[in-house]
Amino acid sequence: MNKRTSLKDIAGAVGVSITLVSYVLNNKKENRINKAVAQKIREVAKALNYQPNQIAKSLKTNKTRTLGLIVADIANPFSASLARIIEDEADRQQYTVLFGSSDEKAQKGQKLIDTFLNRQVDGLLIAATEGMEPQIADLQQRGIPFVLIDRYFPHLRTSYVALNNYQAIYTAVQHLIDSGYRRIGMVTFNSSLFHISERARGYQSALNDNNIPFQKRWLKEVRVDNLIGDVAKAFRELRTGQQPVEAIVFTSNSLSLLGLKQIRLLDIRVPQELAVVGFDETEAYDLFYAPLTFIQQPLQAMGQLATKVLLETLATPGQITQANLDATLVIQASTKPHYLPSPELFL
Repeated sequence: MNKRTSLKDIAGAVGVSITLVSYVLNNKKENRINKAVAQKIREVAKALNYQPNQIAKSLKTNKTRTLGLIVADIANPFSASLARIIEDEADRQQYTVLFGSSDEKAQKGQKLIDTFLNRQVDGLLIAATEGMEPQIADLQQRGIPFVLIDRYFPHLRTSYVALNNYQAIYTAVQHLIDSGYRRIGMVTFNSSLFHISERARGYQSALNDNNIPFQKRWLKEVRVDNLIGDVAKAFRELRTGQQPVEAIVFTSNSLSLLGLKQIRLLDIRVPQELAVVGFDETEAYDLFYAPLTFIQQPLQAMGQLATKVLLETLATPGQITQANLDATLVIQASTKPHYLPSPELFL
């Protein structure tokens, strides 16, 4: 094994003190150091392939310059994109990010929290799962810096960066109503998570505000552990009977893609027979014969802001920042109006 280059090696090669080398490589007292000498030290350090001893540095500063990120499912395009944005933003601030997927399991989320804390990360970014409230409350009590991202618990006063889920769905349903659709269904998750309940609230509010009585059979909740079967069943129920729904809103990208498979399987014409609104952005929407109208989350802003808030929390412990960002409805062929009912039908 090759010997690791030390500050002493660099100091000996340049003919200066170890202290001076340390000042230069740590960007300290730059105004008091001869620029030519500083340049020489950096050149020698690069030539000798000097790598800072991060363990020793973290012991001295009590910081590792690492962050822990827990997402629901790193295989999901939403989680993967968000993780990349956070990684890039952290890198700009000279931090490294460690990743983990909870797979929507509170127990696995706790295991990841313990693992990251054992690795002495400076702070945590957490997309909380159902049932993680006690774990989040415990982090608060222990004074561990963290920021919730995408999901949060309104009864816990924590820092978070999330989507304005109520408004996102409300806007999508209002668009469908403005396009002439009245029997509007929604496929969502069977979950107590706040962001999911906010999506259902936005859906029902938009119907009520437009004098369209909400019908319970229009709202289908599917289980995370049986998505394929539950989405197929929900589709059959929404599209059968004397008055099948004319439009469907999906509340996640995974549900949207499973819904598109059902549409192809059942040979349903979009938008002639059924208008569709998806959630999140994915290239698969554009591959569908009728490009999907979808709710676009502000991923770039969400990831960058969450990282910034966490770093600010590290500098100012106890600081609380809460942000709900607005989504954008990207309107495409899948919700094209194919009829506008006469006003007298709703008098």
